[in-house]
Amino acid sequence: MKISNNPNNTSTITGFILLGFPGSREGQILLFVLFSGVYLLTLMGNGSIICAVCWDQRLHTPMYILLANFSFLEICYVTSTVPNMLANFLSDNKVISFSGCFLQFYFFFSLGSTECFFLAIMAFDRYLAICWPLHYPTLMTGRLCSNLVVSCWVLGFFWFLIPIIIISQMSFCGSRIIDHFLCDPGPLLALTCTRFPVIELMSSTLSSLLLFIPFLFIMVSYALVLRAVLRFPSSAGQRKALSTCGSHLAVVSLFYGSVMVMYVSPTSEHEAGMQKIVTLFYSVVTPFINPVIYSLRNKDMKRAMKKLLGT
Repeated sequence: MKISNNPNNTSTITGFILLGFPGSREGQILLFVLFSGVYLLTLMGNGSIICAVCWDQRLHTPMYILLANFSFLEICYVTSTVPNMLANFLSDNKVISFSGCFLQFYFFFSLGSTECFFLAIMAFDRYLAICWPLHYPTLMTGRLCSNLVVSCWVLGFFWFLIPIIIISQMSFCGSRIIDHFLCDPGPLLALTCTRFPVIELMSSTLSSLLLFIPFLFIMVSYALVLRAVLRFPSSAGQRKALSTCGSHLAVVSLFYGSVMVMYVSPTSEHEAGMQKIVTLFYSVVTPFINPVIYSLRNKDMKRAMKKLLGT
């Protein structure tokens, strides 16, 4: 990885500069305190869900096992960006090394890819539970649940591996400043000495497939769920069935609504400020509010949380 003022004169440098959220020293300290609080609450909220599922025998079902894994994923996801962002708030140079930048790039996108797959299998679980209630215990076995979880992690961590390796081997020209709070493909590709349309097309295609295939799977699953629910004889049964899906649909809406804006075309022109806000929403805000969504709308989870807290 090299950087130069022109493509014909390259020299190795120490890394990139992540501008983050520029401002006065007082403003940086305020942001540090704010995001430190959000980060700690995110860890506590998602960690509480994991503990509640582990300690309450009644929650040892596929639905809650998937939820616990999803909460662990959210902890990893937010940890891939926020600690470095917090360090940058208190740093004067805001430099991130090449290896650090591309490691963050890899883990951030791998964990985001894993989240897309997790949301899809959680929708599949609800489809089986509502559309095939009598066969659900024999269909969604512990072994199948484990295989689905492992598949999500493996697929997620291999999905963007090749483009990230290729981009990491490119030469970078001119400024090494990235006007973002993380190493994002758009700003990185903009700093390369030579445009590589094939790499840009590959990244765009992989992003589109990653977003739309799981999203369509989720939509089809819930269309079948809705059709089955409308056939229920009682309105109470309909409400109970839909309530088990409401939390997941809310999380899907928050995550996909913001991610689709950014990564269908990774080199599309977005204003830097808008890029930061949208990325901040799905990478920090969404993991922060997900535990609240799942806890408030789920009686079993609320009961387990109260038991966990001893109230």
